[in-house]
Amino acid sequence: MSHPLMPYIPVCDAIATLFAPYVEAVLHDLDSGLIFHIANVFSKRRPGDSSLNEADLASSLEDDVIGPYGKSNWDGRRLKAITAVLRDAEGRPIGLLCINHDIEAFAGVFDQLRSMVDIAAPMPKTSALMAEDWREAVNSVIGDFLGTRRAALAGLTSADMDDLIGMLDARGVFAIRKAVPYVAAILKLSRATIYNRLGAVRQKQEAANQENRSDKADA
Repeated sequence: MSHPLMPYIPVCDAIATLFAPYVEAVLHDLDSGLIFHIANVFSKRRPGDSSLNEADLASSLEDDVIGPYGKSNWDGRRLKAITAVLRDAEGRPIGLLCINHDIEAFAGVFDQLRSMVDIAAPMPKTSALMAEDWREAVNSVIGDFLGTRRAALAGLTSADMDDLIGMLDARGVFAIRKAVPYVAAILKLSRATIYNRLGAVRQKQEAANQENRSDKADA
């Protein structure tokens, strides 16, 4: 018996092909909680990866279309996403078709125009649908850091990288299980390097905290 989401694979491929390289189409299997198919991958995910949705998500899906909503890719690039709820003949949700549009190239031009003419409302930053996706939280932190520094990952200095790791640590990212391998892959560093840099950053922060406490005690 074929999988009920099989007929949607050509839909994913067609959408991704038409808008390549700016659109990624992802099929999520609500029964298994895994990614069933993905076309034009730019989010470092693969079929068989966890969808990271809430366990009881299917029972709460009343709308057929969710979004559009804002997301951040692993490299900090801004995405505009929309999700279609796929249902069986009885109307029960069986899957999600998520379309992620990389708008970074267009958003840069838009940001310049918006700075001159303040007419646009900001796009929502997050979606309740993806609230449990810790990778989205990591992406958002990296996106915030790169936006503040007005830099790309490839252009970060060693000091910038330490600052980024410190920011990720301050936001609680490294308390998340499996976060270190994900961050290492994004930053193109080994896990050992991440741990070493993280240790050095924490020591530096602790030294700064002790100095501040000492200064307050002497005041």
